[in-house]
Amino acid sequence: MTTVSDGVPGSAVLGTPAMPTDGGPPDGTSAPPTTVPRRRGRRLRLWLPLGVIAAYLVAGVIGPLIARYDPIATSVTDRLLPPGSRMSDGGLALLGTDQVGRDLLPQIMQGARISLLVGAATLLLAGTVGAAIGILCGYLGGVVDATVMRLADIQLAFPSILLAVFVAGVLGSSVTNVVLTLSITTWPIFARVARAQTMATRSRDFANAARTLGAGPWHVVRHCVLPAVAGPLLVIATVQLGFVIVAEASLSFLSLGIPAGTPSWGTTIANGRDYLASAWWIATLPGLVLAVFVVCVGVLGDELRDRSDPNLSTR
Repeated sequence: MTTVSDGVPGSAVLGTPAMPTDGGPPDGTSAPPTTVPRRRGRRLRLWLPLGVIAAYLVAGVIGPLIARYDPIATSVTDRLLPPGSRMSDGGLALLGTDQVGRDLLPQIMQGARISLLVGAATLLLAGTVGAAIGILCGYLGGVVDATVMRLADIQLAFPSILLAVFVAGVLGSSVTNVVLTLSITTWPIFARVARAQTMATRSRDFANAARTLGAGPWHVVRHCVLPAVAGPLLVIATVQLGFVIVAEASLSFLSLGIPAGTPSWGTTIANGRDYLASAWWIATLPGLVLAVFVVCVGVLGDELRDRSDPNLSTR
């Protein structure tokens, strides 16, 4: 005999399936309460860093065209002005001025262009060389693979920043030398990832079928290995972009990277290290700009890694 629950809104006969609540799935099953917040958090982790990075790109490309920066211009009356001050020519120093009276905002915009250019060129060069070496070693194997990978392991065991300082000290200060220096310290990471993905792909069924049908090694690499390697390398490049820019800023801070006449985030921070007590904004504001960019790049790289790996629980 069935009973009816009295006094409860939406009461139902015991023993019968409950009707779905408003907004629930039509089949009567309820979605986990954390699904919607998790999806919103995933979208936020993807689009917020992308928006910040896009703003940096726009500032680096268009900013120097709007706010001109003269590295040799000085103004004694405008020295060490705090953020928001008026300069002698009537202009507004939104982020203040440095020790020789130069506006800090154009320096940061010009530094964004240089830092992003160095980061992109380094990843392009290191990624191309590292991917080619990794695919070659992973596909051929044998003595070539063992020799090259042991050399890569030795380089990875050595602190990369010390190696970069040594190479930069030998090559000298220039944008080209900074790109070469950072590429030398970064290529083993791309090579290891490309090698692992190549070794996992070359024995797959579709690769074996292509070889059975008479496809040569270059055809297998181009149509089977490269599509499988491109995704992981893109994720690694996104993660490494932040480390490369920090390394460039570190070298410029030590006067081993970008020349003194070319503004970058590292050189701007180095200019303000002697004025932390009296003019904190010279070193602090470029440091915050660098920190925000690196954090956004790291979050974006983690999110791309999670989306590309189906085995992770956060997917």
